[in-house]
Amino acid sequence: MFMYILLGVIGIIALFWVGVYNNLIKARNGVEGSFSQIDVQLQRRNDLIPNVVETVKGYAEHERQTLENVTKARQQLVNLPADASPEMINSKSNSLTSALSRLLVVAEQYPDLKANANFQELQRSLEDTENKIAVSRQLYNSSVQTYNEKVQVFPNNVVAGVHGFGEKTYLEAPESARQAPQVSFD
Repeated sequence: MFMYILLGVIGIIALFWVGVYNNLIKARNGVEGSFSQIDVQLQRRNDLIPNVVETVKGYAEHERQTLENVTKARQQLVNLPADASPEMINSKSNSLTSALSRLLVVAEQYPDLKANANFQELQRSLEDTENKIAVSRQLYNSSVQTYNEKVQVFPNNVVAGVHGFGEKTYLEAPESARQAPQVSFD
């Protein structure tokens, strides 16, 4: 009789363990899936950039440094190794976003370029992609929060520790984005 009770308790613990383990797997897959959405949008942006650079080149020949900075930032993101961390990808992506912002400011100085239908469509596509990247980053951080909560709470933390589930890191905005822009009407 004692043996059946012991086997029943072990069975219940085993089922509980498997349930917690499976929930941790699902949460980790959610984090990885949400990061892959960021990756898809980054690739879309990378595909648009050469077209933007070529369009601006035709109008802004003396803005070579700005164009080179965009091209260099894009190449650094494209050349990241396949196993690059989300933090490294986010850092390179933020550099590219900064370079693109400077390029679009330069474009504002050229009325003919701003009026060019091709440039307008490329600019809209870039803005749409940047918005999708921002939403994907929010989804990723939300997935990380859910995952980290599962890893940290008892008794999940026991199962997580035994199976090597560690906390994930949130994607953060660059320090420059935390500073309020200076507005002057002088």
